[in-house]
Amino acid sequence: MSLVGLYPYVLWMMLLLAPVVFLVLFFISAPYGRFNRQGWGPSIDNRVGWVVMEAPASLLVAYFMVTRMDLDSVTLVFLLLWQSHYFYRAFLYPFTLNGVKRMPLLIPLMAILFNSVNAYLMSYHFVLNPDLYDASWFSTPFFIGGTCLFGLGYYITRQSDAILRRLRKADESGYKIPHGSLYRFVSCPNYLGEIIQWAGWAILTWSPAGLVFLIWTLANLVPRAVSHHQWYKETFSDYPQDRKALLPFVL
Repeated sequence: MSLVGLYPYVLWMMLLLAPVVFLVLFFISAPYGRFNRQGWGPSIDNRVGWVVMEAPASLLVAYFMVTRMDLDSVTLVFLLLWQSHYFYRAFLYPFTLNGVKRMPLLIPLMAILFNSVNAYLMSYHFVLNPDLYDASWFSTPFFIGGTCLFGLGYYITRQSDAILRRLRKADESGYKIPHGSLYRFVSCPNYLGEIIQWAGWAILTWSPAGLVFLIWTLANLVPRAVSHHQWYKETFSDYPQDRKALLPFVL
């Protein structure tokens, strides 16, 4: 079966798997970052792991969209927005990390699989629908509202990452309580920012692939935010009691 014919089957498979992943992650925290632990096989340098696991999302979408379709002004903007997140996450963000850490090799291998499938779904949505978007799409409520959300989420994520990065010096590896900006309200504003960003992407592209990606983002980040919040409360006796995990005043 061709990549074109495979598309609807992969889309439905991902949609059905997301709730399973959501439930599992409430019981098993992925073993990287503060949850890194023994028993998950060989490990690799943290920076290398981030490059390896995020690169497919950047490179495959670029490859499929450039080689399998004629980019117009709208799809070129889509590609640039996508790369604003994934090129940074794959090739710049890893080299801003402080401290020497490792992660189980299993984590980037699993991420490569997800990011490759997600890149295929997202890029082939555009390949299969070459006439869906024209210049008039720029003036639709979907594009305008979705792009505003995407930009807001991008800003929140970058700002939150910068606050975390400033918490420790280059030779430090421990954890501290973050303060400032949305950390006044939630333990994981970086995750909240990513959810807002990909909600914006789903709206601005108005695509089933974008919706499935948003669902997977929620399935991955909501349980992890809850785990992070619980870890903070158990680790720091002076942790602010009025903070929520992910959504201010709610969750």
